[in-house]
Amino acid sequence: MIRQLVISLVILLMAFAAWLTFVPGSRDLLATYGITLPFAPEQPAPPGQIAQAAPPGQPRPGGGGRVTNVVTTAVGISTINDGLSAIGEGRSFRSVTVSSSAGGTLEELLVSPGHEVEAGATIGRLDADDQQVAYDLALLAVEDTRATVARTEGLATNNVVATTALTAARLASATAELDLRNAQNNLDRRTITSPISGTVGLMQVTPGNYLTAQTTVTTVDDNSSILVNFWVPERYAASLRTDMPVSVSAVALPGRVFDGTISAIDNRIDPASRTLQVQASIPNDDGLMRAGMSFVVSLAFPGEQFPTVNPLAILWSADGSYVWKYDQGIATRVAAEIVQRNSDGVLVRGDLAPGDAIITEGILQLSEGATVTLLEGPDGTTTTTEEAAASAAPAQPI
Repeated sequence: MIRQLVISLVILLMAFAAWLTFVPGSRDLLATYGITLPFAPEQPAPPGQIAQAAPPGQPRPGGGGRVTNVVTTAVGISTINDGLSAIGEGRSFRSVTVSSSAGGTLEELLVSPGHEVEAGATIGRLDADDQQVAYDLALLAVEDTRATVARTEGLATNNVVATTALTAARLASATAELDLRNAQNNLDRRTITSPISGTVGLMQVTPGNYLTAQTTVTTVDDNSSILVNFWVPERYAASLRTDMPVSVSAVALPGRVFDGTISAIDNRIDPASRTLQVQASIPNDDGLMRAGMSFVVSLAFPGEQFPTVNPLAILWSADGSYVWKYDQGIATRVAAEIVQRNSDGVLVRGDLAPGDAIITEGILQLSEGATVTLLEGPDGTTTTTEEAAASAAPAQPI
């Protein structure tokens, strides 16, 4: 048992001696706790670094009795969240399904797929013999009742007939007029028309087919502009507005970019995907775009700007990430919260300005307020080893 304790104690002493010898600033750390080790060996300067003697009575700079040579790079500025790309699906500005409003046999189709039609244009006709006969009978009844009213009015003027007879004749005439209108409506429903202007789609029926009410005949699409529906993350919701410019490119039309504007924004966020549906209107003057196409939608935003530092400058502590800032030969620790990592730098949030010098080499041997020698800076300035030694050496009395 005693042997194991002795071995453990020896191992702890050896580890302490190694830490005291090889870890920069170890003696200063002990000094902060009131422990002074006069017998501790002087820490050697690593290769490429120049030892500096401190003036009598003054602590040695850098916490380790030497000046550290460093290399710095300049802080840049980067913009993020300044653009958005989303996949959307296009549909016609207006689209209707043309259906039969009555039952009957389809006699003819007057248009073909791809034809441009105006609102009210005739698409096809159903057989209308019975409806035509009913209309003709109603028209004869109207003419007869009108003549009866005229005769009765003349007789009533001469007091030959009672006023009630004139009233009955007028009522019969009004009833005949309503029957004629009803016959006209039934006859009109035998004609299938387009309610909007647009392009005729494929025909779903052929002449000779018996159609029931609401049987689909074809579709008519108004492709004068294309509406593209797409979804954006909720963090962009506050930045969106109607009439905001967008650009789209179609997978089926490589190399072509079309400009438009946001025409509508949904009033709620989808709770499942945390996205917001947006609709853009894209003019289609040349008719190249079609409903159902997939589009890549691009939007531009003001974006957010953050300082950008070299990835080699980032260090971590219990308080989070930080960097060493070089300022007139002194190393200063600056908290730098990482916002985004890019291939060319790390975007951070901290007290940094574009052009500030950030230490990227020699950072592991630094402490707050340490004196450092700049070997190479953002402007390409390079200090030779002899110049660094001369700047680190204390001034000699004359």
